Amino acid sequence: MRGSIRIQKPTAREILDKELVDQLIYSTKSDIDRLILELQARCGLRIGEVLKLRAVDVSDRKLTIHEPKSGRESEIAFMPEHIAKRLADYFVAEHIGPEERIFPVCYSTVGALIRRLAAKFHVKISPHDFRRHSATFASRNGVPLEIVSKVLLRHHDLKTTQVYLGKVNDTEAIRWMDMLHGK
Repeated sequence: MRGSIRIQKPTAREILDKELVDQLIYSTKSDIDRLILELQARCGLRIGEVLKLRAVDVSDRKLTIHEPKSGRESEIAFMPEHIAKRLADYFVAEHIGPEERIFPVCYSTVGALIRRLAAKFHVKISPHDFRRHSATFASRNGVPLEIVSKVLLRHHDLKTTQVYLGKVNDTEAIRWMDMLHGK
């Protein structure tokens, strides 16, 4: 029996580049869709975390994630200023009360949005690909791995974060060597 079960190695996911992520986000038709995608792609949130957010969980540029995947009672995630402002404007426009969910949609609705966008741009993506992009984009732009891991993705272990990061190609390796040691 020992040799009869083959365990497949996980295949590396294709990491979305910034231009494609921006096109996907900016092609959405509603504020709610854009905010959901931006919270994932810019803040590294899981789709389940985004959909559970209530207005009371937002304080300036901080998001309180209740019952996160880590098993803790809560965690803090951070937002860029422009997303925090757009989110605040959205609260006012939609008259969202403090205890109301910010995004009153379910996972399957977001899945359908992602499938429509994927078809429009002829790519294969999942909601979690936006979180992977967030980690890889931060890493490729000089954010230390510890910050990507502990702050952006809120992982306990750096090894978990490394699974998220795309492979470094030769061009990128040379660019980093030039940045580190001059041309």
